[in-house]
Amino acid sequence: MPTPVTRPALFLDRDGVLNEDRGYVHRWEDFRWIPGARKTVAAFNTAGWLVIVVTNQSGVGRGYYAEDDVHALHARMQTDLASEGGHIDAFYHAPHHPDAPLAAYRHPDPPLRKPNPGMILQALQDWPIDREASLLVGDKPSDLEAALRAGIRGVLFEGGNLADFLAKEDLFPA
Repeated sequence: MPTPVTRPALFLDRDGVLNEDRGYVHRWEDFRWIPGARKTVAAFNTAGWLVIVVTNQSGVGRGYYAEDDVHALHARMQTDLASEGGHIDAFYHAPHHPDAPLAAYRHPDPPLRKPNPGMILQALQDWPIDREASLLVGDKPSDLEAALRAGIRGVLFEGGNLADFLAKEDLFPA
C-alpha cells in the first residue's frame, strides 16, 4: 500500500489568533475575526496546506457553556470562511482543566490541554501531515510549548493583522 502524500499543516490557536479573545467566546454574536485571519486561512488552503485549529476550551469544564456550543461556533466559522473561499480542515478542542468544577472535565494534567501537545499529536495521527514543514501560530507561551513538544515550529502572534504578521515573518504562502 503506498504511503499517503503528506502536506504541511498550519496549526492555529483560536482565541487571540483567529478571533478576538474576549473571554470564553462561545456564541457567534460575541465572535469577532482578527484582521487578516480569513485571508490567512484561504491563502494556506490555496497553497495546499492543511489548516487545523487547536484550542483550549476550559469554559466547557468550568460549566460556562457546553461542547455543543463549541461545535456550533466552529460550524459558523466554517460557513463564514466559505464565503471568503477558505475552510478549516479540522478543529480540536480541549475542554478539560485541572480546576474544572464539573468532574467529567477535571483532570490533573489534561493531555490535550496546551501546553501539552495532545491535540497536535492527535492531528498528526489523523492527517497525512509533514511535521517538519508545519507551523503553529499561537498567542501564548503555552501554545509554543505545545508546538515544541510536538516537534513542530511555533511562532508567537501578539496581535494586529494575522496575514501581515505572517508575511513580515516570511511565513505567508506564495
